[in-house]
Amino acid sequence: MWFDRQMTGPDESERVVAASRDIAAPAAEIFELIAEPSQQPRWDGNDNLAEAPGGQRVRAVGDVFVMTLTVGSVRENHVVEFVEQRRIAWRPSEPGKPAPGHLWRWVLEPIDVSHTRVTHTYDWTHLTDEQRVPRARATTADKLRASLDRLADLAERA
Repeated sequence: MWFDRQMTGPDESERVVAASRDIAAPAAEIFELIAEPSQQPRWDGNDNLAEAPGGQRVRAVGDVFVMTLTVGSVRENHVVEFVEQRRIAWRPSEPGKPAPGHLWRWVLEPIDVSHTRVTHTYDWTHLTDEQRVPRARATTADKLRASLDRLADLAERA
């Protein structure tokens, strides 16, 4: 089951994009695939993530994990929301630089012991780097859905 939305403000273009999907797996199993950065390239629907070293499992707000993008750039991801097995969000930045203002969020809502509704959101409401705006605009609900589909495929096979 799919749920998509793109939200806009009165004078701004679409800056919050979200997609949801019901996945036939427990929240705990799905969350492990998200909270362990080394797993993220396996389900990334943007085809933007190349690799992340193992051993960076996110455990709290304030954690920072490092990811290498497919173009070779490195990103530090600053965790700003965290509830074990329920919610995780981070703001990426170039190493040692302030985050430019976009946010990736995952929310998991158990439906029953073996099914979970997962919502993936990309929010660039506070994006300050104009050079990143074209890439932000290109991050559509379809790309978020692709990540959800890949995540579902991995979690449902586990």
